[in-house]
Amino acid sequence: MSQARVVRAPRGPERSAQSWGAEGALRMLHNNLDPEVAERPEDLVVYGGNGRAARDWRSFDAIVESLRSMGPEDTLLVQSGKPVGVLRTHDMAPRVLIANANIVPKWATPEHFRELEDLGLTMYGQMTAGSWIYIGTQGILQGTYATFAEVGKQHFDGTLAGRWVLTAGLGGMGGAQPLAVTGNGGAALCIEVDPWRARRRLEHGYLDEIADSLDDGLDRVTRAAAEGRALSVAVVGNAADVFPELVRRGVTPDVVTDQTSAHDALNGYVPGAMTLDEALELRRAKPKEYVDRSMASMAVHCQAMLDLQRFGSVVFDYGNGLRGQARDAGVADAFGYPGFVLAYVRPLFSRGSGPFRWACLSGDPADLAATDEAVLSAFPDDDGLQRWVRFAREHVKGQGLPARICWLGYGQRQVAGLAFDDLVARGILRAPVAIGRDHLDAGSVASPERETEGMRDGSDAIADWPLLNALVNTASGASWVSIHHGGGVGIGKSIHAGQVVVAEGTASSRRRVELVLTNDPATGVIRHADAGYDIALDTARDVGVTMPLEPGTHPPAWQA
Repeated sequence: MSQARVVRAPRGPERSAQSWGAEGALRMLHNNLDPEVAERPEDLVVYGGNGRAARDWRSFDAIVESLRSMGPEDTLLVQSGKPVGVLRTHDMAPRVLIANANIVPKWATPEHFRELEDLGLTMYGQMTAGSWIYIGTQGILQGTYATFAEVGKQHFDGTLAGRWVLTAGLGGMGGAQPLAVTGNGGAALCIEVDPWRARRRLEHGYLDEIADSLDDGLDRVTRAAAEGRALSVAVVGNAADVFPELVRRGVTPDVVTDQTSAHDALNGYVPGAMTLDEALELRRAKPKEYVDRSMASMAVHCQAMLDLQRFGSVVFDYGNGLRGQARDAGVADAFGYPGFVLAYVRPLFSRGSGPFRWACLSGDPADLAATDEAVLSAFPDDDGLQRWVRFAREHVKGQGLPARICWLGYGQRQVAGLAFDDLVARGILRAPVAIGRDHLDAGSVASPERETEGMRDGSDAIADWPLLNALVNTASGASWVSIHHGGGVGIGKSIHAGQVVVAEGTASSRRRVELVLTNDPATGVIRHADAGYDIALDTARDVGVTMPLEPGTHPPAWQA
């Protein structure tokens, strides 16, 4: 039974832990479960259907007590949301090491995972839920904004103005899509099965309107597109019902994607042809039947997207596992439309560019304003970054601790991090800054249906890379490091790693910030250079990333 308790991050310059590394982890753990941030904080669920910050409340309390009582040279080990040990290490070591849902490959199936979860032996950490660096819907917003900007660039003369986008899912990740579309000038029709989620996005400023019906929503969005107005409208309904209905009507959006929690057939996705209340009762009473109906609905949902593509829509997968689930449910050509990384993001990854995010541990909005200014000052010639930060300042409503995200490349991240560290050292910020990123990054993920789909050398499923990334970040002095299984695509389908480093304004933290924020993106450059991407090869040469065996010396099969 869920405990009725409200969790919010401590604020201010005074810490309750013996180091800022531990204090930063403690505050970000709390921030993940802030009611402004989490989807179901009473169940420790942050986002993504079942992505938890801790295994249970007893484990949460033990983590908090450990972080407060451990010494400044201790390291806490967290096994799938449960603290299992505190070990003496050293000042440069991470204060926390986290592993979530990592199952030996032969047993890495959703069914086996649920059995282990029911026994209380593991938990699903999603990406940034179980690694304590989720910052609300904003956390995915900039990447989504950049993706839709690239859609406009590739297909519509550089803008989405005059175009409309059909999508679904307004949860912790999908909730970023309406604002990302309107930020690029377009109109968005967002299908969401849960009225509460639609209202939440409206209240938080990510969504403009909620329509009374599908007809009403279509009318609002198509009129806005015809007039060249940016507008986002939600329709309360199920994508598995609405998408096929649009096919039947012959309605063809300009762009179609989806961000329902399709990776989790039990706890994330809602089957079609039933009310939300009926679905929740079926999930509770007959989980096997629920999963079967979810899978069947995903097949219908995906087939509708394939049909819309055939009718002329630009269609892409937004990394939620729908295509893989639909293929398993019998849609032979489920992968007939591309994933967003393959279609729009890989050149960024090849440069070591990715989602750089930070949270001001003081809780003071003035600290966020100062860090925004530091980023703008550090990169005055980066027009895209300048536009993004100003857009975010105007349109993004904060959730929990003041936080921001922007995409920075290799050679940029440590510049921003060191600027933050300097602000702390000079007393301009009231408290340190936790600097992290999404696990959806250049060198931190092996996910053949998302980040590593269609790698040039066929290395889609090689999971050495995220493991090396976690090891590098540990060796470089990150404040906490995590290795997860499953992420946004589901059990058996990805391995990914995360890091957070706290800028404390000391000589020691300056060293750690510089090493982590240099070496972390370097693994992305190396990973893509090794796969033969010219952009990454050029980047490696230009910035001096050392690769002992230059790609091509012993050519892989694709070069032979």
